[in-house]
Amino acid sequence: MNLEQLGWNTFFSEHFQLFNQKEYIVGRIALEHKNSYRVYTAYGELLAEISGKMNYQASGREDYPAVGDWVIIQGRLDEGRGTIQGILPRKSKFSRKIAGTTTEEQIIATNVDTVFLVNALNSDFNLRRIERYLIMAWESGANPVIILSKADLCENIEERVTQVESVALGVPIHPISVAQGMGLESISCYLEPGKTVALLGSSGVGKSTIINHLIGKELLKVQGIREGDDKGKHTTTHRELILLPLGGCMIDTPGMRELQLWESKDGINDTFKDIEDLANQCYFNDCHHQNEPKCAVKKALEGGALDRGRYQSYVKLQRELAYLERKEDQKAQLAEKEKWKQINKTIKQKNKIR
Repeated sequence: MNLEQLGWNTFFSEHFQLFNQKEYIVGRIALEHKNSYRVYTAYGELLAEISGKMNYQASGREDYPAVGDWVIIQGRLDEGRGTIQGILPRKSKFSRKIAGTTTEEQIIATNVDTVFLVNALNSDFNLRRIERYLIMAWESGANPVIILSKADLCENIEERVTQVESVALGVPIHPISVAQGMGLESISCYLEPGKTVALLGSSGVGKSTIINHLIGKELLKVQGIREGDDKGKHTTTHRELILLPLGGCMIDTPGMRELQLWESKDGINDTFKDIEDLANQCYFNDCHHQNEPKCAVKKALEGGALDRGRYQSYVKLQRELAYLERKEDQKAQLAEKEKWKQINKTIKQKNKIR
């Protein structure tokens, strides 16, 4: 396989020099199994597992490989297998809080250049969901692009595009329909050799259909929308890096029923720049936009210049992020407490031996 087409460049090459031993090769994670990984290398596909040392030193999920990662491998090429010894630094990382009550990071994809945020133009169309995806995309370090799929099911495409423009300031927006071959040429500029695009969106918005079209065959299973509520059926069940015929890669991801924020302060500022700019015009630096005089945000809400639903979404997401930060702080405190507990226990045991 051609590593440059997979996304290998001088950024990764320079970091690999630190590990450049004769028995080491590099590869890119294509698929994560339960206890192993499918890795693309210059010598073909390998099935690899992480080393015992790497597993022992891992303190959290981010210390394990994720789809899109470039990893250092001690290969056993005659067996088609290898052992992962380390992960090269990530250029970008799309993460969310793991679903449920556990405060833990889940890495969706790494080393992505462009994120296609796919939203279907049917009754499942949701501006608030688009805002949430945008926050995560900006935070990842990749460039967001909004794909409005299933345009053949929409009678007011221009109106929908205008609505999306109001919440996605300066972000490219492309209405497409694979069924009718509409708008597909507009997304080809992002699919270059050496570049990686990740598709993110809810179940059934058409991510697998888009990938099947781009690779020219039905590689991924596709299901129709449910009758009654126009919502998509869940199709993709895992994250996978797929090689495109003309070079470059695409990462398909499962539909996310729950997308909770993870370290997204900068992403909120970028997504809600219009509200942040208004807040900077308030008379008081610590204005809460409630009963304070000369509040630019409140004035914009009352005059209709700022959509109330968008502002409420902003407040909700700020609260969600503040809650996550408090939980993370508590988790860090407990971890520190446990660490010193173990240190003291070890010291006592050594003193007893003496």
